[in-house]
Amino acid sequence: MKLTQRITAGALVALAASVGTTAHAKDAKDISVAVIPKVAVPFFDDCNKGAKTAADKAGVKYQWVVPQNTQGSTQVQIIEDLISRHVDGIAISVNEPKSVESVMKRAEQSGIKVLTYDSDSPKSGRSMYIGTNNEQAGATMAETMGKALNGQGEVAIITGQLGAVNLNERIAGIKKGLAKYPGIKVVETQGTDDDLARGVSVVETTLRAHPNLKGIFGVSQVGGPAVAKVLNTREFGAMKGKLEVLAFDDLPDTLKGLKDGYIQGIMVQRPVTMGSLAVDHLVAQIQGQEGQPKDIDTGVTVVTKDNMTSYTK
Repeated sequence: MKLTQRITAGALVALAASVGTTAHAKDAKDISVAVIPKVAVPFFDDCNKGAKTAADKAGVKYQWVVPQNTQGSTQVQIIEDLISRHVDGIAISVNEPKSVESVMKRAEQSGIKVLTYDSDSPKSGRSMYIGTNNEQAGATMAETMGKALNGQGEVAIITGQLGAVNLNERIAGIKKGLAKYPGIKVVETQGTDDDLARGVSVVETTLRAHPNLKGIFGVSQVGGPAVAKVLNTREFGAMKGKLEVLAFDDLPDTLKGLKDGYIQGIMVQRPVTMGSLAVDHLVAQIQGQEGQPKDIDTGVTVVTKDNMTSYTK
């Protein structure tokens, strides 16, 4: 799937290039692009890896600008700073979609190419979104859970930042997907702010409040590790293997939870591909080689014990 996405992206760029470039397209060495993650977590290390590799290959100047927290105002300040430094392109994974709309439009108006990856801000005027079709990923998660529970039981959703578009799209996909399983009831939806300690507390509270719980959807990166930690305690240890746990993203702790039997499935995104395509498309847009960008779905892989040593991203 990774190879397919790269070929698709290259084909789009080549097609646009065949139409013609602007008369004063910048040389690659004079182009500067900045990529902004949500916060400093391992998932975005993979995005950085893909983005930097693409930037090096294109010969452009590259910045990886990491927010110190998940507040929308922090990303606003970062973009304002990048505008003042006259970068040519910005790719951002958005924490709070509405908070960055104005500053992203201002960046575009100043001549900076702006796109989103991983987490979108649809009304920001961004040129395109590159990343998981999160609603479809949520539907895949729901189908996996529905089959595992034979269509019956109480389930809970553990999310991250409550305002994050990508996470809410996953939740919407889960709820739509569960519509075909009327015997499954979502009894709790809780946020963790993508903080593991808070995630552990939320999971403990949820399990105490719903002793008959049959499944947990961890729709952000801390959900799986948080559940694994809780199930590895004396109080909740008896639920290991009886509670169907589905998680997102293949962080080391999440993979360990899968290997140890605390987690049954992981929806693995393709962050390296996201980062690589983000830079590829920024450069193409800056050089006038991509006039009508289209969103790109980088897809997910359902990883279980059976394929955990063979998947790619």
